[in-house]
Amino acid sequence: MSGGVCLITGVGPGTGSAVVRRFVDAGYRVAMLARDAGRLAALEAELPGAAAYACDVSDEAALVHTFERICAELGAPIVVVHNAVAAERGSYMDISPRRLVKAFEVNTMALLHLARLATPGMLEAGTGAIICTGNTAAYRGRAKFAGFAPTKASQRILLESIAREAGPKGIHAAYVAIDAVIDVPWTREAYADAPDDFFCKPEDIAEEVYRLAHQPKSAWSAESVIRPFGENW
Repeated sequence: MSGGVCLITGVGPGTGSAVVRRFVDAGYRVAMLARDAGRLAALEAELPGAAAYACDVSDEAALVHTFERICAELGAPIVVVHNAVAAERGSYMDISPRRLVKAFEVNTMALLHLARLATPGMLEAGTGAIICTGNTAAYRGRAKFAGFAPTKASQRILLESIAREAGPKGIHAAYVAIDAVIDVPWTREAYADAPDDFFCKPEDIAEEVYRLAHQPKSAWSAESVIRPFGENW
């Protein structure tokens, strides 16, 4: 699929930017989505082949408009990577129900909208991949994660439903659960005493996302759980 269009949401300084670089290196025209227009513009200037689209993916109308712009300017995406994330941390007694709904809109509803928007073009192209990055909150509801785990669990199950329907039509849908602290400046500061191999490198996450998007049809993975070798699980 190299040389086609890849749409990536949640393009921040860590995983999102690393995924953009990996697909650009492979010859894709990459549509980058995030709310921070300044960050996107800087990355666009650095990476020929990457185009910036400032968008709040929780806003369905804005997401539809942005997707239509991408199709008109770059072409229909054959790879979609939903990396945008929102979280409402806290116990079930403390969380804000409104912010929990917002997290659902970003994590789950945006995935639904993107899959619905991208599927027709992928079917026409005869190939496609819908990849979602997540974490192990999708599998277990720990204390203090009541405002986050439900949104990631629903995200994973939605993607499984998409995979069961779209897979036989040639569209690969897969979930990447990252069981790790990702190596970005703020986590380095928060875990200042942690050794280097405690962190999961964004470029290594990006490599796994790229691998999943290009698996042969005879051996598709529906889910991938990745973690540093020393992570307790």
